[in-house]
Amino acid sequence: MSTKTWNGLPFTGLTEDFDPQWLLTPEQQALQAKLIELCAAVLRPNAIASDRNLIYPRKNFEALASLNLLSLFVPKEWGGLGENHVCAAMVVETIARYGCPSTAMCYTMHLGAVAAALFRAHDSPELQSLLKRLDSEVLIGTLSYSDPETGSHFWYPVSSKATATPDGWQVNKKASWTTSAGFADWYIVQTTSPHFDGNFSDLSCFLIYADEVQAEPHKWDALGLRGNQSGTLLVDGVTVPRDRMVGPEGDGTASNDEIVDPFFLLCSSACWNGIALGAIDIAKAHVTRKKHVDVGMRVADYPTIQDYFGEAIMDTSACRMFTFSMGQLMDQLTNSCDWAIHADTSALPRAAHLHWYWQIKFEAAKNVAHVCDKMLHACGGSGFKKDMEIERYLRDGKAGWVMGPTNEVLRQFVGKSALLGFDSLDYWNQSVNERVLHNELKKLDPDEKRKLAESLLADLAEAEKPAPPIPVAAA
Repeated sequence: MSTKTWNGLPFTGLTEDFDPQWLLTPEQQALQAKLIELCAAVLRPNAIASDRNLIYPRKNFEALASLNLLSLFVPKEWGGLGENHVCAAMVVETIARYGCPSTAMCYTMHLGAVAAALFRAHDSPELQSLLKRLDSEVLIGTLSYSDPETGSHFWYPVSSKATATPDGWQVNKKASWTTSAGFADWYIVQTTSPHFDGNFSDLSCFLIYADEVQAEPHKWDALGLRGNQSGTLLVDGVTVPRDRMVGPEGDGTASNDEIVDPFFLLCSSACWNGIALGAIDIAKAHVTRKKHVDVGMRVADYPTIQDYFGEAIMDTSACRMFTFSMGQLMDQLTNSCDWAIHADTSALPRAAHLHWYWQIKFEAAKNVAHVCDKMLHACGGSGFKKDMEIERYLRDGKAGWVMGPTNEVLRQFVGKSALLGFDSLDYWNQSVNERVLHNELKKLDPDEKRKLAESLLADLAEAEKPAPPIPVAAA
């Protein structure tokens, strides 16, 4: 018999028979139960208003802070819950399923920012002070890594830079997409490093506060996840103290591979799984109540509808187990998310498994769109009505495929790395594809080859010119 309730009444969605509770510790199960109650009382009602009126879900974050969830994996000695990766996936999935998908995605970005700060907080009083106040002051963080010139290739910030100043760092960051832009209290931003010499793998991260950014939330009006406020962000030549660089100079690539990608892909996958489950829950409640009196059957009694649900549940369960298994792997690699291991700045255990994290996001994002479509079909015309909420889950789920790294990028990354090796991915466009180059050269006639050679020699001569001497006064 199901013990799951909703506002004191029996829950009308899937029972706990379809939840992999054996993956959670007793403490995590208790936290999940409290969170479901909070979703019913606070997060779900606010989700409807956020969607209709483009309201940022700060009230939901205030509710999450009451359970100390903003510091979910901040160490206990710093006032956090000290939880692990599996718990993070469970919390995000629960928020998306029972509460508010927009909040779940904003929370995913918050957890990513917290992880990026924890990664290099061991010798940073500035970061430690921030991390100790997340719940008490409801300090919402987010990541700002995208670039208007490179789209979902967020690891390539050609429009951003940082320079050294006598007082610290002058940061210029231009982002095309930043979840919680203009609403977060603090941001981890990525730019090229202060001593950048043209190598776009030389990246650095900075802690930026709310009064140091410019955002345009009035421009946000999207198909789904309408509470996200995922808009442009500008840090326009702001000078920050030296202790606001997160980690050493040039640490951005390590932060990407060890923290930002693993945490974002794990938690965003959990978000898409939660949305799929939420759609199944809503549809189950409808089809088990709706009757066709002419044939004496409920909608749930039709074999076609049963097939829809069977496939949706099994596909979603596969995505959930895949996601949770990656959380388990990350726990095994890090002694259950022990941040002390990163006192050794060369410790990057999560980074070796990036291609697995790509796969969980691809599968979860693909599945949620299919499941939401089928659950809408199962509900018929009633599903089109806003009061059933399934149309909102359908719209929210559509974000999964296009959210960077997009599913097209991930699918190609996995296929290319499997066939040609990981070096072939060439994130920063540094390797020459000699096979293609020689094939193109064969197409040139002698005059075209001569012109190309002259152009290349001219470029080489320019590049080899000695740098002008620095004036004594300037030196």
